[in-house]
Amino acid sequence: MTKHFLAIAALLALVTPSQAHQIWIEQADGQNAVVRFGEYGQNLREVSPGLLDKFAKPTATLISAKGEQKADATKTASGFTLPFSAAPGDGLVAEDASYPLYTWKQQGKDVTNRYYPAARFVTGLAAQQPKLVLDLVPTGQAGQFKLFFKDQPKAKTKVTLVTESGWSKEAHTDEQGLVTFDMPWKGVYVAEVSFNDRSAGERAGTSGPERYDAVSYATTVTYVNAGGLAPIPAGPPATPGK
Repeated sequence: MTKHFLAIAALLALVTPSQAHQIWIEQADGQNAVVRFGEYGQNLREVSPGLLDKFAKPTATLISAKGEQKADATKTASGFTLPFSAAPGDGLVAEDASYPLYTWKQQGKDVTNRYYPAARFVTGLAAQQPKLVLDLVPTGQAGQFKLFFKDQPKAKTKVTLVTESGWSKEAHTDEQGLVTFDMPWKGVYVAEVSFNDRSAGERAGTSGPERYDAVSYATTVTYVNAGGLAPIPAGPPATPGK
């Protein structure tokens, strides 16, 4: 086994697969959008039965010139299908605010954490306003995005741009929350960002309030580059977890 694989395995055993995973939005031509869970850069999409079943009820919003349309996603064997798709000029956001809390040991003390996965799909790089708690939005400049946390620019935060081939590039947001990437290949790019907010809080649960000590936010933005060089082929699909 490689050191990378052992590190991933240890992390999954310690907490939850969500800590090394993200959700992202895919949209094939002529089909409704789908929320996936896994690692886009590793060509890993979790399935049901399996880790996909951890999710409670992902919700999504279609953002268009006509306004906003909100809907629940429908679980399938390989993702969560949305009842709409994004036309040119539209955008999509999705999140799961009800992912189960989990507890792990930190310096001998039980710590309860909340995982808050979210995703955005953009059909172009026109400037957009934040909608998610942790949101990465286009600015209108080529390859440039701006990171927001609770509607405020988020500086000095790592953002990773990946393709399905496994190619990736890291950069950090500047003081204004801006980050810029070159996108040399034609095809799908997913930018990933995470942030651990150590503010305690509580949320409504099925059996009453659920209290947590921190929140791990993980957000992606998917963009399909229509131009550029022929993309690097993706490797074989990774094996989903159980």
